[in-house]
Amino acid sequence: MRYRTTTLAVAGGLLLASAGAVLLPTSAQAAAGCQVTYTTSDWPGGFTAAITVKNLGDAVSSWNLGWTFAAGQHVDQGWSATFTQSGANVTAASLSYNGALATNASTSIGFNGSWSGSNPKPAAFTLNGVTCTGSTATASPSPSRSTSPSPSTSTSPPPAGSAPKLKVNGNRLVTSTGSTYRLLGVNRSGGEFACIQGNGIWDGPMDQASITAMRTWKIRTVRVPLNEECWVGTSDVPAAYGGANYQSAVKAYVNLLVSNGITPIVEMHWNYGQYTGPSAGCSDVKATCQKPMPDAQYAPTFWTGVANAFKGNDAVVFDLFNEPYPERATGSATTGWACWRDGGTCNGIGYQVAGFQSLVNAVRATEATNVIMIGGLAYSNDLTQWLQYKPTDPQNNLAAFAHIYNFNTCSSTSCFDSQLAPVAAQVPLSLTEIGENDCAHGFVDTVMNWADTKGIGYLGWTWNTWDCSTGPSLISNYNGTATSFGQGIKDHLAGVSS
Repeated sequence: MRYRTTTLAVAGGLLLASAGAVLLPTSAQAAAGCQVTYTTSDWPGGFTAAITVKNLGDAVSSWNLGWTFAAGQHVDQGWSATFTQSGANVTAASLSYNGALATNASTSIGFNGSWSGSNPKPAAFTLNGVTCTGSTATASPSPSRSTSPSPSTSTSPPPAGSAPKLKVNGNRLVTSTGSTYRLLGVNRSGGEFACIQGNGIWDGPMDQASITAMRTWKIRTVRVPLNEECWVGTSDVPAAYGGANYQSAVKAYVNLLVSNGITPIVEMHWNYGQYTGPSAGCSDVKATCQKPMPDAQYAPTFWTGVANAFKGNDAVVFDLFNEPYPERATGSATTGWACWRDGGTCNGIGYQVAGFQSLVNAVRATEATNVIMIGGLAYSNDLTQWLQYKPTDPQNNLAAFAHIYNFNTCSSTSCFDSQLAPVAAQVPLSLTEIGENDCAHGFVDTVMNWADTKGIGYLGWTWNTWDCSTGPSLISNYNGTATSFGQGIKDHLAGVSS
């Protein structure tokens, strides 16, 4: 799919020299003025808009940005603001975390929209109800016309009933009605470790009350890490927590998520096979830590079983493996990517590897049509050759994911632009783990803001009540009380999810 990109910038009525860029004046209350940059990436029938608002006047504590579409366009899903639309009139209202704008401060918002016939840019914008003037000025004392609509239509209505069936369309996930759908939510850790450690199947409640608490955060996607040996039911796992018992618990939780309008991502996190090379997480042959790649002994069986369990329910997404790092064993990125796709005997890995092509084949052999997600190298932080080594899928239903933490090699917006954005331009990309190791949320705020401008989804790690010193934890109890880290993600989801 080829995109055309155009930019509209709002500020004092000047015409930019670059192609497709127009400057228009905007002002707001008191000594007021602003600049708005409006950029779209268009495809047949749809587009993504990125908007940057710069306050040129006095500081404001909140803002409403308004405009009128000229050709019947519609906002389908927005982020970093509360979007309302009445007819052709649209208002984007600030959220708690981005409402305060000092003089010369900027904030970015965006949305996915639909169009038919043409997609011209809005001719003008208003800020806090005042029409564009081109410079800082004092608003007229006479009543100004407000662009805020009365009863409005949500741009991203809350899920009604079950989670939507999903499929890949170009570089977007879409529902059965063709609406773009971003994966926005959290991880729910526990199913990958409790069973193999003999401590049960889950870590904490996995009931309706806990899901209701998630919905208060507007979580609409939950990634569920699983353990290969527990699903298969090997002798390494206590019988009470493995095999049919484990499978039954997983199915029950996944189905409960779907019935609550939440998209489940089922994921193979830990697997069998001994690895003691560079970056080894453990020397245990059992599925007790992160291994560099899936094993050929049990991974195809795992995915055949999971695919059979959920085929026919395309609301469930498959994530083939948590965090590959074969290049640490093989010695180079080139041999690492070859191992990633093809598996077999990989230098430095002491077990036969199931490459991702073989796992895609295992899923599709069951006739399951679910979306399949695959990460990259370097613990799913490196996607530089993902497109080159992308497996073949007869369903054309593959998506990419990356994991982003503040301690990763690729952890800056410049790296995201150079390494992640090219993948996101070709296939759906989601950041299925985001977090930071400082108990704060400044880093993930930057990640989410960047992802919003690209229409990329993201999931916070993790909806568990661990102390932040042991890893990022979103909550302090399963009623949904946010930690300092979690509060940042909660506030952000309030403006972008449903």
